[in-house]
Amino acid sequence: MIRLFGILALVLATPAAAEPQRVLSIGGAVTEIVYALGQQDRLVGRDTTSNWPPEAKALPDVGYMRALSPEGVLSLAPDLILAESGAGPAEAMEAITAASVPVVTVPDVLSPEGVADKIRTVAVALGQRDRGETLAGTVLAEIEAVAARTSAEPQKRRAVFLLSTTGGRLMAAGEGSSAEVMLQLAGAENALSGFQGYKQVSDEAMIAAAPDVVVMMERDQTPSAADIFALPALAASPAASGRQLVTLDGLFLLGFGPRTGEAVRALHDALYPAGG
Repeated sequence: MIRLFGILALVLATPAAAEPQRVLSIGGAVTEIVYALGQQDRLVGRDTTSNWPPEAKALPDVGYMRALSPEGVLSLAPDLILAESGAGPAEAMEAITAASVPVVTVPDVLSPEGVADKIRTVAVALGQRDRGETLAGTVLAEIEAVAARTSAEPQKRRAVFLLSTTGGRLMAAGEGSSAEVMLQLAGAENALSGFQGYKQVSDEAMIAAAPDVVVMMERDQTPSAADIFALPALAASPAASGRQLVTLDGLFLLGFGPRTGEAVRALHDALYPAGG
């Protein structure tokens, strides 16, 4: 009996495993989720893609998520690394794991449920399961609300997403790309097909696509509508006749993080102004 009480006292006196307090976030959407869960005070660093919310930029930057240095990562002494799928290179992640730092890989599936799973993964790793379920439910509801609106549109608009127009060469989004998924969620049809991901397309292919709208990411040097529709490949397009150029912040539009519902709504509203 004395031995039993002694064991019980030892168990009660043993502290539960402490939640991580020095968290390094790799991936813009992952960092956004940490903030959306109200756990930003645990962050000790972030990667270059993590630029939202603006205060995240005050955190130490360990570099681009696909070109990480083990030394730079480990110098922050994290007790947890939340890394979006694709973080690397592989040898860097192996070195980090070998240093006995816990790494949670956050899946990056380009779908509404994929966003929800991303949120849940981060939330569970931070001991915030209930908050994660609430946030995931909110984002899914926002996306579903836009889907209801898009089903009421009489005709889908045909859009192209341009990643770059440098030197007049058009780099565009094809099938399976994050941009195509967002166009579809917002109720548009990708006017370009026949290739996967992002690639340079010929003027002939763009002319044949005849988009109603051109979508691009906002950058410091984003071309104006006049610049875009002066390009021979787009000058005669339906988009050119109405100067239909939509620009949105890149992480907001393509991050597939907690602002995805807002981004889908913003893109839909830009594609179908005043419901038209």
